[in-house]
Amino acid sequence: MVGAGPAGSAAALGALREDPSLRVLLLDRASFPRDKSCGDGVAPHVLDVLGSVGAADVVDGWVPLRHLELARGTTRVEGPMAREVYVVPREVFDARLVEHAQRAGAVLERRRVREVRVTPEGVCLDGELSAPVVVGADGAHSVVRPVLVGDGREPRAIAIRGYAPTAAHRVGKQVIRYGPRAQPAYAWAFDRGDGWSNVGYGELLPGPSRGESPSRALLLDQLEELLPGTVADGQQWKGHHLPLSGWRWRQPDGPVLLAGDAASLVNPMTGEGIYYAVATGVLAGRSAARALAGGSPEDAGAAHRAAVRHLLGRHLKHTWTAARLSRVPAVVDAGIRAAARDRRSFDTLVELGLGDGRIGPRLAGGLARQLIRPHREEHHADPVRP
Repeated sequence: MVGAGPAGSAAALGALREDPSLRVLLLDRASFPRDKSCGDGVAPHVLDVLGSVGAADVVDGWVPLRHLELARGTTRVEGPMAREVYVVPREVFDARLVEHAQRAGAVLERRRVREVRVTPEGVCLDGELSAPVVVGADGAHSVVRPVLVGDGREPRAIAIRGYAPTAAHRVGKQVIRYGPRAQPAYAWAFDRGDGWSNVGYGELLPGPSRGESPSRALLLDQLEELLPGTVADGQQWKGHHLPLSGWRWRQPDGPVLLAGDAASLVNPMTGEGIYYAVATGVLAGRSAARALAGGSPEDAGAAHRAAVRHLLGRHLKHTWTAARLSRVPAVVDAGIRAAARDRRSFDTLVELGLGDGRIGPRLAGGLARQLIRPHREEHHADPVRP
């Protein structure tokens, strides 16, 4: 596995759960524990997947959250989510997941992989290491991905993340506030439950010929504008790029598989990627193990492609559609108003952003009604039940 973050460690767990006798090597340029720029949100879907490989305890000791607030200007909805989420620093979450993989039998080695070649004998890394199947789980700036699909032009977002003391009025909450810039553009504050919150701001990057990327100063200014008082006491600021999912996901045939950010699997509506990472990681590990058991490592790519499309294919199309629609501020407002008036629409928006959600007739109808009907200046409500 190239990369030992959530995707790589989950791939190791998936492979070893399928066949404990396999020799699995986890390669990562960093030593663990290490920090990682992220919103730190761990959705219930993540724990569903990790439970299948015996690793759902990675959130032990952290406080679950149920309350979510979404807002753009004066348009707002807040209420309890159907299932609880956790906010766990990646320094903790990733290290615990790596430890699970090691206990299952994986070997962790610190190494920056620079070259990947596919030969008739297998996959060769840096001219020194070889394996019948390799999983590329090395993040947004993957070395493995270009070997399979070239230098893609998928849309990207940029975000900055820090940690700040949790404001009293945000205790027990996940707060998302949309801003005025290129949508989706929003600030967040996610209470960790230990007196600190993960805070940050992100927005869609312009295309290659459409202008410069926003500066660190601009990102922090937007965060302060949307969540006043956040920046002054913040610390551990880190910026990162997010390769966003598209309409269709690519995975070529062969013995090299992609998972997580390396596969450009990041929710284009919210920037969430941990669920995609662990889900596609486990599937990659299982596909690799089964291909090896069948004596055909070259079949791993096709098997992995089929498994990921079965799990996420429809969802990716719906999140792509939702992300395109949400580039129009009026649609963002309509979605928030629809969620404020109908509990099931609220739950659907949460699912779209966190896991395996789809745009159902109820949400689509609510959006349409809110777009065409006159509305009052202020929308400030909890979601109601149908």
